[in-house]
Amino acid sequence: MGLLDGKKAVIFGVANKRSIAWGIATAFQREGATLAFSYAIERLRPNVEELVATLPGREHMPLIQADVTKPEEIDGVFAELDKRWGKLDILVHSIAFAPIEELKGSFTSISRSGLLSAIDISAYSLVSLTRAAVPLFEKAGGGSVLSLTFNAAERVVPSYNVMAIAKAALESETRYLAADLGAKNIRVNTISAGPLKTLAASAVKGISAARDLWEAKSPLRRNVTQDEIGNVAVFLASDWSRSITGATIFADNGMNIMGTME
Repeated sequence: MGLLDGKKAVIFGVANKRSIAWGIATAFQREGATLAFSYAIERLRPNVEELVATLPGREHMPLIQADVTKPEEIDGVFAELDKRWGKLDILVHSIAFAPIEELKGSFTSISRSGLLSAIDISAYSLVSLTRAAVPLFEKAGGGSVLSLTFNAAERVVPSYNVMAIAKAALESETRYLAADLGAKNIRVNTISAGPLKTLAASAVKGISAARDLWEAKSPLRRNVTQDEIGNVAVFLASDWSRSITGATIFADNGMNIMGTME
């Protein structure tokens, strides 16, 4: 018996096999969850289709396009899930975007439009997706919302720039959503992972050096893996974590406790 048997989960943000969202999806499927996937643009659909085809029961896993800046497309995702499932137990938000030029140079060089774009897609989308999911969570008697962050809200990470502000907003939203929705038995948490080699991370200058630093200086002397983040997500989505909400859960091999390192 899996920890997520009988649970229905929708996952936003799978781009390729290295995506943290994909690690979460495979862990969820292993633990018995029924999955649906949403991809941002048509160009990404073949990648998602190819990955989903490797999972048992592919024919029961809807793939739905949704640009999270378009309310009508968000509504379309949850209307389809309502028609297919009639409820929802888990929402995974693994969405992050910033214009590439905003991840270069000094922080004082960031543009207003670049910052607003990063916040809109990477942070506000958590609010809009959660709001749209509430009616389906209510039909399930509650639910679990998970997102992904990085420890750049409290620490300075070179070149993270506008994404650091977006992640700070997302972490704050996690607390406010948790307080707002707790009476409906809807929990909201975010996972702060180490620097995995993902498509999004590849845009950040120095990410390879960060991975080396994790291996040399984190308390566990290694970086995290996609599978490990997937397992943390399973815990947060399951009834085993039913007393946890509004939390930023560090899954970074203890790096968040370390101060300045030489």
